[in-house]
Parts: sequence; structure tokens; C-alpha cells
Amino acid sequence: MDHILHLRSLISGRTFRPDEIDYVDPEFGPDGIVDVTYDYDVIKRHISRESLRRDENHSIWRYKPLLPVHPDAPVPPLQVGWTPLYRAERLGATLGLRDLWVKDDGRNPTASFKDRASAIAVVKAQERGAKIVTTASTGNAAAALSGLCASVGQANVIFVPEKAPPAKVAQLLAFGSTVMLVRGTYDDAFELCLKAADAYGWYNRNTGFNPYMTEGKKTATLEICEQLGWQAPDRIFVSVGDGCIIGGLHKGLKDLMALGWIDHMPKLMGVQAAGSNYLAEAWERGEDVLTKPPIDAHTLADSISAGLPRDRLKAMAAVVETGGAYVTVSDEEILAAIPALARGAGVFAEPAGAAAHAGLIKAVAEGLVSADERIVVLNTGSGLKDVAGAMKGIELVGTQPYRVAPDLDDLQRVMASLPV
Repeated sequence: MDHILHLRSLISGRTFRPDEIDYVDPEFGPDGIVDVTYDYDVIKRHISRESLRRDENHSIWRYKPLLPVHPDAPVPPLQVGWTPLYRAERLGATLGLRDLWVKDDGRNPTASFKDRASAIAVVKAQERGAKIVTTASTGNAAAALSGLCASVGQANVIFVPEKAPPAKVAQLLAFGSTVMLVRGTYDDAFELCLKAADAYGWYNRNTGFNPYMTEGKKTATLEICEQLGWQAPDRIFVSVGDGCIIGGLHKGLKDLMALGWIDHMPKLMGVQAAGSNYLAEAWERGEDVLTKPPIDAHTLADSISAGLPRDRLKAMAAVVETGGAYVTVSDEEILAAIPALARGAGVFAEPAGAAAHAGLIKAVAEGLVSADERIVVLNTGSGLKDVAGAMKGIELVGTQPYRVAPDLDDLQRVMASLPV
């Protein structure tokens, strides 16, 4: 893979050959996150905006020359990526915004953004001849790895908190994964997964540990900019938990700037739940995320609940280096955003996905965005992932069904009471 120059430690700046380390800078243990550094001159020989116009492969693999895999590497058969980007005129009008778009990653094979990283994980694991792939997750990354592994017959072991939403656990079991329900938090599951992978020699997909997961997640910004005709948006709103998604979006934008495919860097707007706002706190207070201790995370948006964000270095850089901001929203604001996004744009999001829209609502109220900016809201997961959460949001805004007898007279009774 001559398009990869090296892996660079985000703490020490030290560089490593891809075959020199497995995941992290060994001097710093699990915190020693590294970044994949590319040779863009080599990449330009294999891909261009013009070649993409002719490419009929509408998945993340259309960007294969920009990904850390061998050009001839076989890839899973599921179509990951190239999710729809909708112009949300009615939704924007409610906020006084003239150019609002919604990217719906709930349309991926296992119904979340995490399929992007898991597709890369499966390819990298098979490159290494791994017998077992493992990950820790609040649910979506687990389901993504489980589904992608099922598509190629790859054995896997998944660690999730025992309180993960039933729909997500159901996916894991349906796909045939070996599932470990951990009596504890996501952070507990993460630590156990690290120890297990080391003890048994499993390939570790963990977010914020395996550097190649960022590379899968960056494909969302490659798609956004291509779907907008290479006219990059001004801001992208995305929910943040462990920090790997926003770090990946930043990496994709840096790739596009280095290639000269876009002419400005969009501002990345990270949205965190009030009960899990480690990064928002650090950003507001100017704290060092390497030394800031974990917080006690609690939010109904399980996908973004993290006491110690594992990819916090990349997540902080994504906001600071793009001139963006972190926005904190309450669980109530997140729940209310579920029906608001569904009714305004027809996109059904789980709480973590709707958090991005809740962040936009707050940013508008606080004057952080202007009416003429081109804004993209990224939904990271389908509302079917957490129906209980969706129902709470629906109840919060006062929507309820009506019970009727199976006859027209009773229907007319109910209709007479409605404001329609």
C-alpha cells in the first residue's frame, strides 16, 4: 500500500510503518492514538473528481484509493455508504435557515453510521488472517460489526453493556455473534474488550483504539461534498460520544483539502448530551483532554454516552482546527428533536442521531449560525434502533393515537374532536 506514508502518534508525533505497530503508540498504551498519513501524490494517480463521476460503485469503496486497504482487497458484499443527502427546506424554514441538508446514515445496512468503520474493520481483519474480530459498543458499532461479519462468515465476539437497547442486542443475536452482556457501563465493556483481545489475540475494532476506524468514518464527508457537487457546506452538525465520528469527518475534509477537491474547510459542530459532555466541557474550559479525568456519563442517548471519550484527541482537534464549536443539549431537547426531524424532513432518528438536530436548534437560538449558511445535519442511526426512546419523544410533544370502535359513527365522534 504505497499510498500510506506512515502512522503518526498524536501525542509524541513519532511515526511508525503500518506493519510496525498493531494499533497505538506503545509508549502511551491505549491512549496513544495514531493517525494514518497518506501520500496524496500517489493517491492522485488513482482517483480524481472526474474518475468518480464515471464510477458506478455507489458505496464507500468508490473511495478505495483513499482508504487504508490494498487495492485488490475483497470487500464485504453489503452496500455501505452513499446514504441519501436530503434538501430539508421545510425543516430549515422553521429555523430561519435557507440551505439546510440532512444526511441520513440510518439507511446503512445495519441502520447506523457505524457500518462505515466496521466495513474497514472486516477487511483489515481478513488482511491479517484474524480468526476472531471483537469490539465494545453501546450497540450500534456492535451491530455494524456483527452484520458485516455475518456477510462474509467472519467469527466475532461482542461486548455491550447489559442495558443496551433490546433492538440492538437483537441484531447481534440474529447475526450470530457471540455476545457478552457486561454488567457495567460502556467504559467497563471497552476495558474488558481490550483485555480480552490482548489475551486471546483477537483483531480489535474498538473505536479510538484502532486507527483505521477513523478512515471508514471519514467517507461520510467525502460523500457529503461529492453529493453537493464539491461545494462544501459551511457547517456540519454531528452528535459526539467517543469522538471517533467527528474525528473521522475532520479527516475526510482534510483529505479533500489536500487533494484540492474543495475550497474551504467546513466548521464542525459537535453536539453532546448534557449528561455526557466531557468534550464540550473541555472545549469550553480549555482543558487538556489527555489529563482531564473521566466523568460519570448518563444520558438516554446511549450511542453517545461515554465517560471518557476514547478518540478525544481527534474529536477536540476536529472542532478547534475547523473553527467549530461544541454544543450541549439536554435529554429533553434530544427527545423533542426526534419528532421535529421526522416531521420536518421525513427522517426517523434514534436519540443519538436526533441530538445533532437538537444541537442545530440550540445553535440557531444562541446565534451561532447565520441564515444563509449551508448546513448539514448528520443522522447517525435509525429510530428503529430505539423505539422506546422515540416514543418518549413523541409523548413529550403531546402526540398520541386515538382508539376507535370498528364503525364509522365512532370514527366521526373522534374526528369531530380533532382540529382538522
